[in-house]
Amino acid sequence: MSRPVARPAAAVDLPTGLLRGARQVFSPHYDARPADMRPELIVVHGISLPPDDFGGGWIERFFCGNLPPAAHPYFAAIAGLRVSAHLLIARDGCSTQFVPFHARAWHAGASRYEGRDRCNDFSIGIELEGTDTTAYTDAQYAALASIIRSLCAAYPGLAPARLVGHSDIAPGRKSDPGPAFDWTRLRAAVESPTGDKT
Repeated sequence: MSRPVARPAAAVDLPTGLLRGARQVFSPHYDARPADMRPELIVVHGISLPPDDFGGGWIERFFCGNLPPAAHPYFAAIAGLRVSAHLLIARDGCSTQFVPFHARAWHAGASRYEGRDRCNDFSIGIELEGTDTTAYTDAQYAALASIIRSLCAAYPGLAPARLVGHSDIAPGRKSDPGPAFDWTRLRAAVESPTGDKT
């Protein structure tokens, strides 16, 4: 199955909570946000499965709860975890959505932001296919910046200033997206009306 080309001007369909142009693969690992809770924070993650390997479809299978434990030694320890994110941006910049934005994806775990616990309640989780020490791709920065602009336009509680890494809300427990992620580049791209600045 071919994947769609990442679009530079993605938009959110508010009634469905879906990103237009993203591939939709729904995860069972989500639930409703608490009553009257809306997205107020964007959390950037990094993930590779197996660690340091890209491609292969394993992240999708992990988020959908059907990762085969025998397929790789690392998988035996994580196959039973119930984890998801709203979006995954692959190395080529293509996006896959697993959970509608108005629902609560299970991406942050034990977490805290500005004195508030349980960041899953009020955040959108975006996974980048990558590692803490491998440079993320131009296509990923461009796609992520476009998506952030779309999310901020769709949800009044979001703003580019409310953008953090998993390591920021779970310090000591999580390190992603890691030192290889260029926050200055991302913030400049989000602020640029023409997209990524290289």
